[in-house]
Amino acid sequence: MLKKFILSIAALSISATTAHAWGPNGHRVTGKIAQGHLTPAAQAQVSALLGVESLAEASTWPDFMRSNPSDYWRKGASPWHYITVPPGTTYTQGPPEGDAVTALAMFTKNITDESLPIAQRQLALRFIIHLIGDLHQPLHVGNGKDRGGNWVDVMFKDKATNLHTLWDEDLIEDEKLSYTEKSRWLDRRITSSQKAIWSDTNPQTWIRESIVMRTKIYEELGPYDRDTLPNLSYDYVYKHRADIDLRLQQSGIRIAAYLNNVFAE
Repeated sequence: MLKKFILSIAALSISATTAHAWGPNGHRVTGKIAQGHLTPAAQAQVSALLGVESLAEASTWPDFMRSNPSDYWRKGASPWHYITVPPGTTYTQGPPEGDAVTALAMFTKNITDESLPIAQRQLALRFIIHLIGDLHQPLHVGNGKDRGGNWVDVMFKDKATNLHTLWDEDLIEDEKLSYTEKSRWLDRRITSSQKAIWSDTNPQTWIRESIVMRTKIYEELGPYDRDTLPNLSYDYVYKHRADIDLRLQQSGIRIAAYLNNVFAE
């Protein structure tokens, strides 16, 4: 009983926080993959804005800045990391406070506005890299019921976590690879035909894909009972590693395709 009580309290404390889309290594993987698929023109523009800072390094900056105590980061920017699309609906427009899609549109305008201070354009670039990654994490396209799985407590290999964190970080970190190893392994498996198909810069495409995967995740989990938390383990990793890898690969290719288009214009 005591063990069950302790695990329940741990799980509740985790679900009370908002996890980030992909953990740091997941975002770095998408940035590292993207870096190798930039056109020379896009790479020149990226270097002009970021200097020696790589896309992998820039990709985690918006999550790091969420700890900044200013209202901009704690209140204004907080809703920009996700969208909400209830089951049976499609994404049409964001809420008044904005979301990942409206923020992406805003920062896309800012990045090419040479009248803006360079710091503002740097912020825009870092957010574009990050937000494209966010929209490829299936649980950052939330169903409007459980904060993108943050309120769905589960066990992963006997440790308390929640469904959102499981997909943000746990499944990626379980592989025990650095982001450079993981990105290298994934990038070399991307075929030219896959790159051509995945170079779709329309966020609606990414959203539809995430909803399909989100539906699969919830259906597989089945009815949720907080008193008997599912203990997901090696079989869950086996079922979903290909899903994680696919979304990381697609995200990397699309970050590059998006920046290539923006800087070409």
